[in-house]
Amino acid sequence: MTENDLTYAIRKAIFAVYNSLGSGLLESVYERALVIELESQGLKTESQYPISVFYKKIDLGLGFRADILVENEIIIEVKSVVELAPIHHKQLLNYLKLTELHLGLLVNFNTDDIPGNIVRVINGYR
Repeated sequence: MTENDLTYAIRKAIFAVYNSLGSGLLESVYERALVIELESQGLKTESQYPISVFYKKIDLGLGFRADILVENEIIIEVKSVVELAPIHHKQLLNYLKLTELHLGLLVNFNTDDIPGNIVRVINGYR
């Protein structure tokens, strides 16, 4: 499956979850529902995917958790906020850099405009 095919499938799952649940719920609800929807499409997912942080090749013993990793290729960060902020974009970009992945999707379910709240974030430093 190409990156574009995978992105299309993810967007389809996001729309299905949004159309079913609407806006105004907790991020954890959307994350779980999105995992169920993606897996029903036959996609491999990992929820709360651990991301380690290294400094000078030393594991700092600290880390982050990406909301969803799809097919070991794309990170999805789920939000339910009034408005996406620049820090949300930076968070996802940092996750992409730390994992050396190319593409992430940032989605805010707390909106009346779901298409306008799905943002592609590209890691240009692979």
